[in-house]
Amino acid sequence: MRTRCLLALVAGIALSLAFPPTHVYVLLPVAVATFFVVTDGLPIRTAWLPGLVFGGAFQITLLWWLHVVGTVPWLGLSLTQTVWYGVLGAAAVPLRRLRWSPAWLAAAWVAMEAIRCTWPAGGMPWGRLSYAVIGTPVAGSLPFVGATGLSLVLALTGALLAAAYTARGRAQRLLPLAGVAGVLALASVPVLVPYSAHETGQVDVAAVQGDVPGNGTDVLAHFRQITAQHRDETARLAAAVAAGRAARPDFVVWPENSTAVDPFNDQQMRGDIEAALHSVGVPILAGVVVDDGPKHVLNQGIVFDPVTGAGDRYTKWHPVPFGEYIPWRWLFGDHLTQLNQVSRDMVRGTRVEPLEVAGTKVADAICFDVAYDDGLYAQLSRGGQLVVVQTSNAMFIHTDQIEQQFAISRLRAIEAHRYVVVAAINGVTGVIAPDGSVVASVPSRSEEYVDSRVGLYDAVTPAVRIGSWSGRVCVGLVVLGWLLAWGQYRRTRRARRADPAGARPATRSDRTVPGPTDRIHA
Repeated sequence: MRTRCLLALVAGIALSLAFPPTHVYVLLPVAVATFFVVTDGLPIRTAWLPGLVFGGAFQITLLWWLHVVGTVPWLGLSLTQTVWYGVLGAAAVPLRRLRWSPAWLAAAWVAMEAIRCTWPAGGMPWGRLSYAVIGTPVAGSLPFVGATGLSLVLALTGALLAAAYTARGRAQRLLPLAGVAGVLALASVPVLVPYSAHETGQVDVAAVQGDVPGNGTDVLAHFRQITAQHRDETARLAAAVAAGRAARPDFVVWPENSTAVDPFNDQQMRGDIEAALHSVGVPILAGVVVDDGPKHVLNQGIVFDPVTGAGDRYTKWHPVPFGEYIPWRWLFGDHLTQLNQVSRDMVRGTRVEPLEVAGTKVADAICFDVAYDDGLYAQLSRGGQLVVVQTSNAMFIHTDQIEQQFAISRLRAIEAHRYVVVAAINGVTGVIAPDGSVVASVPSRSEEYVDSRVGLYDAVTPAVRIGSWSGRVCVGLVVLGWLLAWGQYRRTRRARRADPAGARPATRSDRTVPGPTDRIHA
């Protein structure tokens, strides 16, 4: 068991290296295969242990950037996510008894991802296998199968590699290896035949990055200056338009926390927004914190019009647990001083319609919303023509989180076949094309803006149409697999009782030649 756990530790760390910024994506199928190998040949009562070690090494390393919020949130979230890999290790045991077990195991991996992305306390999607594929040949399959479907492809690749390793003979290894080649070849077909859709219009969009004073991490300490810097940068954009150096935008995007106090209750904040509107003369989609009583707050993207004022608004779907709200506050809130710093809980939004901004239907995502499927899928399936990501991430500006989230934004552009405009408070702000390429961006920690003409699309990709159903189907398949395995077990027990000598299956000690599964000692 020590050897298994050591290999699980190494494989978990290797999987974290498959994600940006290291992005050694070739490690991904190898790490997944190692997970299935080290949990093979164990009973349910012990198979969870190497799975738990794998998950801990992966999540604690991948989410290291969260330590800037505090050790408790970092370890609390990481360890919560870790548990699911232990559950997967145990849940895979009965599925290995079925024919075509690699397919069942791949479904189990995706089912685990689907559950941990939503539960408990809203879950955390960071570390989905598909989030490591940007810039790879298989990324082109995203519009067809979506992030969940691509995770299934990658998990199946790893499970087939594990099956090849554990096969007892050279001939038996050929079939799973051929399966690996076939799966990867099929997933790479869109390189030759990419998804395409008809462009229905174009708009000029500008995204403003106002930066954060000091070391760039403390928004609340400089909230008035941050809003003033976004106001001033918008005025510089307006001056460039007036001088003919830039095209007049149809609308401007400000990032999350560009106004960190309620402008409806704070005259100075409201004045800064009105000044920016007056200078540029077009609507601004601003990231605004809005009061919602003494115990709650809203994180919103609000459309401010230079004539009619505040209008359409989107509320963040997925506030960060232990960062923007305290789940089970009755249990934790009065005992952990660090958590008491979150004095008001952020209320999650439920809007499913895209925003109307200057005649354009905009699917909005605020910060971590971009990593979740539900909010974007809902808006895109209801007519969203363009995706906007409003994000702060200022406290993470010196960590890997910045590159990881921008990579997810690029993935969403491919999956939805939409332009994605990212407005970040101090990086990375940019415009992403439907093929995932970066059209324009500005350096982190700078006061600048990007402006670009972007295409609009009405066609809904198969990935968005499928939505969350691929994950739900995988959960259903795992339940079905358990039932089938239980049926096999009961039939074997009945046969064993009827013929104790003849029905007894061969055990490891019956083998005349050790199999490859014996290479890892229990």
